[in-house]
Amino acid sequence: MRSFYPFLLLFASLLECGSQSRQAGAPTQPGTDSQSEVPAPSTVPALQEYPVPAGSHPHDVAPSPTGGPVWYTAQRSGELGRLDPATGQTRHIPLGEGSVPHGVIIGPDGMPWITDSGLNALVRVDPQTEEVRVFPLPAGAGNANLNTATFDREGVLWFTGQNGIHGRLDPATGQVEVSRAPRGRGPYGIATAPGGAVYYASLAGSFIARIDLESGAAAVLEPPTPGQGARRVWADSQDRIWVSEWNSGQVAVYDPASEEWREWRLPGDQPKPYAVYVDEEDMVWLSDFGANALVRFDPAPEAFAVFQLPSSGASVRQLLGRPGEVWGAESGVDKLVVLRTR
Repeated sequence: MRSFYPFLLLFASLLECGSQSRQAGAPTQPGTDSQSEVPAPSTVPALQEYPVPAGSHPHDVAPSPTGGPVWYTAQRSGELGRLDPATGQTRHIPLGEGSVPHGVIIGPDGMPWITDSGLNALVRVDPQTEEVRVFPLPAGAGNANLNTATFDREGVLWFTGQNGIHGRLDPATGQVEVSRAPRGRGPYGIATAPGGAVYYASLAGSFIARIDLESGAAAVLEPPTPGQGARRVWADSQDRIWVSEWNSGQVAVYDPASEEWREWRLPGDQPKPYAVYVDEEDMVWLSDFGANALVRFDPAPEAFAVFQLPSSGASVRQLLGRPGEVWGAESGVDKLVVLRTR
């Protein structure tokens, strides 16, 4: 056995670094066990799933940046969920009659902010009191089919609506403004770059857009592949914008400094990249419906690694994270999943 052990270490290293390697994390199953332990730091990321109440259909997830609870939208029950990763316990907060929450992020105020397509409104929840405050879209805005949101560096909340709008909410005044999106339907994922610019993806329009933060107008930026289905966006530390291309099975990056694009096809026969997230080490993470996996792309060697999800049909629709952790909402199986990279 001793002579075989070095070979195992070499094999694991090759899997970790290979350009299209498949890796299955070693998941633990917390269930209702409050004594489940966080895996020890490792060079090989470890996956862990957390069940949430049946029928929740968790769509988006937002871990508190400095540790502690993880928030998620329970889309089918019209609630905001809160998971304690230390115990696996959950708690749901009703958002109001007719609520169909889609996205959730943690604001500069430490509160969860939700885009709610059922209420046609932005919603804020106080984690301490569980008070729910609703910010409706202006009269005449129509049914926006609200999707996701991001805060700019001035504390203004920007959001998208798939029925052809983007807009902003000033939390200081409660004022909500809506703009018509270029080419109509499609605004989907949205993110703020470190330099302050705000970008969103148009799924139906197959482009990304940069918002003028003064006027609210959006300028179209075309990826090289026509009809690629830009779904979500995220920025790295260099202000480059990464895009998950749902239709083409690719991940793309746009460099505003050079105005250049690059694209890479994900591993596998039929990749369907849904969400994209860039972690604190500039590793690019994607959820791949085609492979039922989380996929890591390392831009330096241009290498992919695939981490199979424990539950089949997981349907991870969104990714977010905090240092050492990448979180996803498994909408297809009523679970949250975390991939611990340390």
